Amino acid sequence: MTLYNKIFDNLRKPSVLMALCAFLVLLPTIALGSNQKESTKARSEKKVVVQPSIHKADHSNRGKVFLEAADSLLKHNDNEYLILIGKKAQVKFRHGDFFMMCDSAHFYDKENSFNAYGNIHMWQGDTLNIYADSLNYLGNDEHAILYAYEGNTVKLINRNVKLETDIFEYDLKEELGFYTTGGVMTDEQNRLESEEGDYSPATKLANFYGNVYLCNNNKTNGKKSEIFSESLHYSTFTKIANIDSDATIISDGSTINTYNADYDTNTHLARLLSPSTITNKDGIIYTDNGDYNTSTKIANLYDHSKIHTKDNKVLEGDTLFYDRLNGYGEAYGNMILTDNEKKTKLKGDYGYYNEVIDSAFATGHALALEYSKGDTLYMHGDTVRGFRVINEVVLNPKDSIPTTTLDTTHLIVANPRVRIYRSDLQGVCDSMTFRQQDSLMVMNKFPIIWSGRNRQILGNIIEVHFNDSTADWARLPETGFASEHIEGEFYNQLSGKKMFATFENGDLKQLNIDGNVMAIYLPLESDSTYNKIVNIESSFLEAHFNEQTLERCKIWSQSNGTVTPLYLAKKTLFYLPKFKWYESIRPKYPMDVFNISPEMEELLRGTPTESKPQRRSKSN
Repeated sequence: MTLYNKIFDNLRKPSVLMALCAFLVLLPTIALGSNQKESTKARSEKKVVVQPSIHKADHSNRGKVFLEAADSLLKHNDNEYLILIGKKAQVKFRHGDFFMMCDSAHFYDKENSFNAYGNIHMWQGDTLNIYADSLNYLGNDEHAILYAYEGNTVKLINRNVKLETDIFEYDLKEELGFYTTGGVMTDEQNRLESEEGDYSPATKLANFYGNVYLCNNNKTNGKKSEIFSESLHYSTFTKIANIDSDATIISDGSTINTYNADYDTNTHLARLLSPSTITNKDGIIYTDNGDYNTSTKIANLYDHSKIHTKDNKVLEGDTLFYDRLNGYGEAYGNMILTDNEKKTKLKGDYGYYNEVIDSAFATGHALALEYSKGDTLYMHGDTVRGFRVINEVVLNPKDSIPTTTLDTTHLIVANPRVRIYRSDLQGVCDSMTFRQQDSLMVMNKFPIIWSGRNRQILGNIIEVHFNDSTADWARLPETGFASEHIEGEFYNQLSGKKMFATFENGDLKQLNIDGNVMAIYLPLESDSTYNKIVNIESSFLEAHFNEQTLERCKIWSQSNGTVTPLYLAKKTLFYLPKFKWYESIRPKYPMDVFNISPEMEELLRGTPTESKPQRRSKSN
């Protein structure tokens, strides 16, 4: 190990540095000596020539460290360095366009290096300044190591940026400074702390590692943002922090957990590039790709993100726009809105949800699902909407502070070209409303419903009420026509002004018809055959069924009827005047609700083609 290396290593120690400072104070007295004879004899034996740097040399030469100024220059015979002392002014060095000043120094001219002590100041131009208590500078490597005494810090100041640490290294060639003993960087609006870090004044980029903490204080609104991470990269120019490890961002009531993100401390926009969660009192956002502004609470989310609202709903879609303050979410592509309390889903190619007024909209392959009673109801229309209506505002005057209570009902409305499917019920119409409060479905404009294997009901309006997993009653308040296929070309048929039917376990239990009753009925014989047809006209009818079989029927007020053996019956007795059989447009399975056939289009336009009775064997 050379003498220089030994000195360099020892000078790193604070105790050695303090001893050297004391030594330098006594150095002039020791060098001159009180013994005049010994001093005179020494000078006569060997003359020491001290030559400072030549001021006319090219000081911009990157390969040479120049001594610019010193009040005293001393040299020991057995030392390889000059002892420089500043009194009226500090000792000054220059290397290229970098200047360095100190109270005293040891200058190794041949090795192009020096050690400096007391009030260290390094600077480049009028923007970059570094302050310390001691400095080791290796000119050939253009590398500086700066130290602070206990209670002080090394300070780098670059315009509005300040970096403070105990030991700081700066590479002049790379224009990069770094620390490994813990440091703090501040600018006009942010404070960053870490165990290790580096900073480039040229690029304005800083990197921080180990227990990284960023604190941003908004001077305009007084709000604070905080980032906790294990590594973070920060631009003092753009004020954007890049996060590439597990991190938590806390800002204005929102908490973001992520591991790959950019956070703009100017705009408070977080760009999330990994699986992330955004949580606050209004719910949780899940996204793998998106951005969220912690001040405006506006999110733009991609790659099928999800929003969990405070009212237990989930909105998801390929692309989501979400305004959390106004409770409004908009979805583009594969939109799904799930209501976990009401057990419903709303799907579509596009849709939105408004939390404030509890309304939703879907279009483009729109589909509503209701599964609160076990079985699932599938409902399709060109558009499907869900919204809340206020039935009554109730005043509560007995409360200590009078309050009001809203009696509300939530509706799902689909139109036009509506198709529905449930395992026990299928239907089509041009518009439909489902009232969730009492599970009432109302079908309007050319409605048809099918139940069981071979039953069909149509009318101007059809109302169906659900209880648990099945329909328990149906009502046709204006006009109704019920058909049941028996076999071949034979159908039981009923029509009238008003119809009301009750069901038990999905089977028809009772049927009441009021006004203009017309019926065609084929009674089942004891040998399970059909050999006669009954034609009835009356004002009222009440029928009771047991296991799909007519038990008794009551007809009153001017009833007319005929019973005709089948082999004698003419075709005119087989069908009522308005009979049509629409089995071809009946939904057969859940996704068949999207199949809008030409026959259904004609029906909804009010110009249906003639539906001929189907010939089917009894086994069908």
